[in-house]
Amino acid sequence: MTGITPSRGASIAAVTLLAAGLMAGCSSDGKGAPAWTAEPGSSSATPGAMGGTSTPSATATGPSESPGATASAWKVFSDPAKTVSFELPQGWIAQSVDPDKGTLPGAVKVEVKDAEGTYLATLQTGLPEAAAATCATAARKPYVVVSSVPVELPHSGGEGTIAPHVVFRVIQGYRFFGSYGITNLVGGADSKACQLQNVVHGLPGKGNYSFSDVRSLKPFAPDEKVAPAKAFDTLDQAAGYVNNGSEFANVQRMLMSLEIKN
Repeated sequence: MTGITPSRGASIAAVTLLAAGLMAGCSSDGKGAPAWTAEPGSSSATPGAMGGTSTPSATATGPSESPGATASAWKVFSDPAKTVSFELPQGWIAQSVDPDKGTLPGAVKVEVKDAEGTYLATLQTGLPEAAAATCATAARKPYVVVSSVPVELPHSGGEGTIAPHVVFRVIQGYRFFGSYGITNLVGGADSKACQLQNVVHGLPGKGNYSFSDVRSLKPFAPDEKVAPAKAFDTLDQAAGYVNNGSEFANVQRMLMSLEIKN
């Protein structure tokens, strides 16, 4: 299987995507300096674990052609029914687990951990439709998209959707909380949101799907557990995680390599 690799660019530019609220501050390789999201035609806002039920197959592949994906060797995971597949570094672990209750027949759930056993992401298919998060206007928080790269995956359109993107987004709470995943849902009106959903609306009859560290990112309260979402003291720290670290580079390639059988 061949992963989808983004093109590389030297400049970092703040740009507004076609869909309202999805993005400002990304370069052609999906990495960029943090910038608060802006709606088209408006000014920028001011920021104020595991048991398996099936055996996966893994096939070794060559090293990535992407200079940002730092693992030297990659393999391919496929579920036993061959309904999904994706690349991951040779030392990482992907394991099929029981799908969540309420998912559609044939749903797949796969958890990914690094070589030390640290959780990284979950792929879930056959998810039921879920209503968008709502809250009082005063409770909505500014958010920023630090990285956004389009990816070709099956999806349904409609109001509030765009083509799927692999994103890393940060929402402002008492700290800056970040999460990576694939989504085709716009973040929220007026550059603010209650939650940022890492969910793709799937094709009719197939259910939705998610490949992310957390399915929904929110501004956590001080007494709430943040992990596996990320927490940063500044937006510069969030940008550093995206632009400088090997973990996000490898996760980004993994997410972009996802293939789902229609």
